[in-house]
Amino acid sequence: MSAAEAAPTAPAAPAKAAPIMRADQVTKEFGGLVAVSDVSIDVPTKSIVSIIGPNGAGKTTLFNMLTGLYHPSAGRIYLQDRDITAKRPDIITSLGVARTFQNIRLFRAMTAVENVVVGRHARMKAGVWGSIFRPPGVRREERAARERSREILDYVGLEHSQFDQLAGNLSYGDQRRVEIARALASDPTLLLLDEPTAGMNPQESDRLTDFMRKLRDDLGLTILLIEHDMRVVMGISERITVLDLGERIAQGPPAEIRDNARVVEAYLGRQEES
Repeated sequence: MSAAEAAPTAPAAPAKAAPIMRADQVTKEFGGLVAVSDVSIDVPTKSIVSIIGPNGAGKTTLFNMLTGLYHPSAGRIYLQDRDITAKRPDIITSLGVARTFQNIRLFRAMTAVENVVVGRHARMKAGVWGSIFRPPGVRREERAARERSREILDYVGLEHSQFDQLAGNLSYGDQRRVEIARALASDPTLLLLDEPTAGMNPQESDRLTDFMRKLRDDLGLTILLIEHDMRVVMGISERITVLDLGERIAQGPPAEIRDNARVVEAYLGRQEES
């Protein structure tokens, strides 16, 4: 046997996860105001990625472009190599993207179950006429949607006694659970969370952090979040993108971001001074 044959073979480097979503040099202008300028971001499949930055950095504007609420003034957005730059929000949802909002947007006069059923409509087949005349097939689909909604509420940890309570009567933390359940009801592959721990105490934030990992590990979801709680960001993120004044100033793993002088000046340093 030759020396070359006897030498141990070096293990192959792990394959880099392909991005499930990619924004390529996107810009958003509102009149003369540039809210996001030439920002690129890759979100690897089955990863947890955070976007951080001071208030007014353009984080939510970027989220709104990724989900179709805004169309970029320039640049392109891709979902698994499919160009979704000009797609409507409902089309993007049907392709597997769901989101929550910084300010909870539940239907307060509807029950928790009813709110989740609304999210389930993206996977239901009944059209306008079916909803009006409600033939047996539509009624079966509606029953299945309600049952699935209850299963999802149970999965996110809402008490069974609260399933039929009005969403407006639930605590802030439980409303967050319902909002996440509604997003999950559309069977997404990519979940965008806009400040999910806002208003939570440290114990509630820890539980939500654990739950985000559970979503990734159990369901194979990819999670992209905007978050101000740096303890959460540094503890859960595999990659962090930092925006300031609409521009991307850094991107990388938590340790790299923590030691980045521009990040400390633009965001982390400001937080420490407050």
